[in-house]
Amino acid sequence: MAETVAERIARTLAERIVRGELAPGTPLRQDRIAAEFEASHVPAREAFQLLRAQGLAVNEPRRGMRVAPLDGKAAQEVVEIRANLEVLAVSHAIPWLNATSFERMEQALQAGDRAGTIEEWELANRAFHREIVAPCRMPRLLAMLDGLQLANSRIIFAATRTAGWRPGTSHAHRQILDALRQRDAGRAATLLQSHIHGLEQGKSGDFPSSPPSASWIGSGR
Repeated sequence: MAETVAERIARTLAERIVRGELAPGTPLRQDRIAAEFEASHVPAREAFQLLRAQGLAVNEPRRGMRVAPLDGKAAQEVVEIRANLEVLAVSHAIPWLNATSFERMEQALQAGDRAGTIEEWELANRAFHREIVAPCRMPRLLAMLDGLQLANSRIIFAATRTAGWRPGTSHAHRQILDALRQRDAGRAATLLQSHIHGLEQGKSGDFPSSPPSASWIGSGR
């Protein structure tokens, strides 16, 4: 299905928010966005609603639409919800995994290993997590996970701006892939939960070779 104008606007703005180009609290002006994308106010307004649904924008009384805050409490919520929903998706995906599925996961792993920048690594990380749930045949769940993954990516970029980032390999991803190859749903779920919760704790499970930092996102935890 072709991408709508609203979806294109939302996707572009989401990437800017995720990468920190639009800081928390930045006003999102409907007229400016519409002009930039050469669109009417209707798709711009629809794009804002999509961003709200993804947790990337908020509509504040008397202040209007703004980039959502990023604090410890919000990060903890994203991690907790994502951990549970991704495990659910993986449990439904396992019976449908095939050689093509594993090849795509392996390609994402290798792309992460080759990454020379956090931007390259984050795209590979996002691809790996997308591939492990893709066969679950639950489109609404996948749509929810897409939004959570964007919020997760925003946390990653915020963390690495503070703690730094160095190229490395993702041992956690490799363990998860091995469990999936063995069709070991229990082990895959345990590894995935630990891996995602490692993000909240500032561990290297979601940041290959990143220095641990439990306080990178403020005091709201």
